[in-house]
Amino acid sequence: MNTPIPPTLTAALARGLLSRRTLMVGAAGAGVTALAACGSKGRSPSVSGTSAAATAKAAQDMSDTEKLVNWSNWPSYIDVNDKTKARPSLDAFTKQTGIKVNYTEDYNDNDEFYAKVRPLLADGTDTGRDVWCSTDWMVARLIRQGFVQKLNLANIPNHANVEASLLNVTFDPGRLYSLPWQSGFAGIAYNPKATGGKKVESVDQLLTDPVLKGKVTLLTEMRDTVGLVLMAMGKKIESFTDADFTAAIDELKKAKDAGQIKGFTGNDYTKPLAAGDTAACFAWTGDVVQLRADNPNLGYVLPETGCTLWSDNFVIPALAKHKKNAETLINYYYDPKVMAKVVDYVNYISPVKGTKEVLAVLDPAIAKDTLIEPDAATLQRAHVFRGLTAAEETKYNAAFAQLTAG
Repeated sequence: MNTPIPPTLTAALARGLLSRRTLMVGAAGAGVTALAACGSKGRSPSVSGTSAAATAKAAQDMSDTEKLVNWSNWPSYIDVNDKTKARPSLDAFTKQTGIKVNYTEDYNDNDEFYAKVRPLLADGTDTGRDVWCSTDWMVARLIRQGFVQKLNLANIPNHANVEASLLNVTFDPGRLYSLPWQSGFAGIAYNPKATGGKKVESVDQLLTDPVLKGKVTLLTEMRDTVGLVLMAMGKKIESFTDADFTAAIDELKKAKDAGQIKGFTGNDYTKPLAAGDTAACFAWTGDVVQLRADNPNLGYVLPETGCTLWSDNFVIPALAKHKKNAETLINYYYDPKVMAKVVDYVNYISPVKGTKEVLAVLDPAIAKDTLIEPDAATLQRAHVFRGLTAAEETKYNAAFAQLTAG
């Protein structure tokens, strides 16, 4: 997202970017190397109040002298040298700061990742990670549960480059606990080789076309999958009812029971789609733009009935051992020259002001891609899944879990 932001996107972002890859009670969502120390380390000392805070800060200050930061992220979500498999921006960061980055692509799905770290966080145990990127609604949960730390913005002077419409989000006003990493859309991808040459351009076709039977995957992100179905049913995902949600689940269950759907996935839909094992699926924009670099025949559409809009965000978990180093890392990526290199590779939407201008010189074709620099027509199809109450989130997650099981 680059200055100037089209009015449609500004409004959508002010309400909140949604699920990647909704949020606080009754509020709208907001927006767009293996670990060296993964697991249960660094139990919190049994002290309280000022003493506990001072002890934690002292431990962090000492750990930050290690010149190390552990970052968990989604697959295919950072720039890579395709020949050497090195990650240029990370290498440049280490050269510039002396801080080594243990970068792990172990964030495949919000709930799956949360299930891994929640027991540690709830037990007051270091997760072995210093920073990761969660989708808006998950950030809301982590803040609500006290599982992430407030950012020291003095260590992130480049936070001033965050797009204005992404600053005062409902779940984190003023961005005290999070800063956006990338944003994007969820739509429909298809492999013509597996569809017999047919285009797949609607949710209804995806769920009912016999040519696709048994070769369709949907996303484990409830807000994307249910959101796309709700819009196909003519509902507004900003204001749907409980009955609307139930009807959408029923439509999905009908397709599953008919054998149309072979499964629900996180980011792991990409290889089967590229190979043709999956004929069509719900998919995220940047993933497909990357896949099309190797296979231009892959199709991708934002349904006429609407697509979802979301953002993933940097957060620093409680008891992270290298907090200041993590903040230094975030600051580095908030340089538009650095962010432009990432966007040029990952092909998602940047939350950093000035990126568009850099991209226009670095890669004019990418700068003109409406999935990366959305135009007004593209944005008219983009909608944000409404905020859920605590009771709704529990109920809807249970219904969706039952649907995706087995």
